Amino acid sequence: MEVSQLCTYASLASPPLRAWSERLRPVWDPDGTDPKPFVAHRKMWEWLFICHALAERSRLEPGQLGLGFGVGREPLVALFAAMGCRITATDLDPQRAQAAGWSDGKQYAGTLETLNDHRLCDPELFASRVSFRHVDMNAVPADLTGYDFTWSSCAFEHLGSIDAGIRFVLDQMRCLRPGGTAVHTTEFNLSSNADTVSSGGTVLFRRRDIDALLGRLRDAGFVVDGDFTPGETPADRHVDVPPFSETHLRTTLGEYVTTSVALVIEKPQDWSEGSGPTHQPRGSIRRAGGQRSWWRPARRSPAPG
Repeated sequence: MEVSQLCTYASLASPPLRAWSERLRPVWDPDGTDPKPFVAHRKMWEWLFICHALAERSRLEPGQLGLGFGVGREPLVALFAAMGCRITATDLDPQRAQAAGWSDGKQYAGTLETLNDHRLCDPELFASRVSFRHVDMNAVPADLTGYDFTWSSCAFEHLGSIDAGIRFVLDQMRCLRPGGTAVHTTEFNLSSNADTVSSGGTVLFRRRDIDALLGRLRDAGFVVDGDFTPGETPADRHVDVPPFSETHLRTTLGEYVTTSVALVIEKPQDWSEGSGPTHQPRGSIRRAGGQRSWWRPARRSPAPG
């Protein structure tokens, strides 16, 4: 089942995501001494969700072509390369990254060498399977096509506006071959479906914005469903504020409580330009946290580590 889902504690603690957490343990437990089975953090949930959504659809297999947008220093590039994928990693050029303030922190890479810091992939294999190029997500180059999968982890909320983020999600679908899969996460406003931050350095998507995006994706012939079920565990209800705790599924940006939402979008094998809707929506959307597991059979605060 293709999903759009909110981050929840139950999904983070589910067996599939816990297994991916072990694969990424060097990122959040570099000494191998932390007894926790996973980190209750939004960013980690995003990475684990992306991994499992792609693996569930047979994308993380040798020879698959992947395209990552706004990858920063995230570990997914190296992990996917270690699994045999050939990856094009992209991020802003250094001048624009500096102007936007990204190069002042630890989230911007800018070069290929910094994307295997955790040694998740053999260096020689990494060098042979991964390429890097500078890409502005507001103007995706026309030559980036034919990929089996695309992904981004909380990147398209930084494109200047809600409309810009929606345009990116629609535009990047042309990077996929028919039958391909896109998985993207972004900021989700838990406080309001009316008021939000709609422009600026970081925007907050409301449910109505995600619903509108899903409608446009379906109208274009892509397949996506979702579940907005909120989490109700103590970890889900906790809103983390500075100084941050080890439970960081929800936080605040300005006056709003936010979490992460993930989009999983399929491009049908028989898709063609102007093909129109291919299915009727079957559900609602899900976010990070919650009592029900997000997984179904096939069918900014600082990041951890």
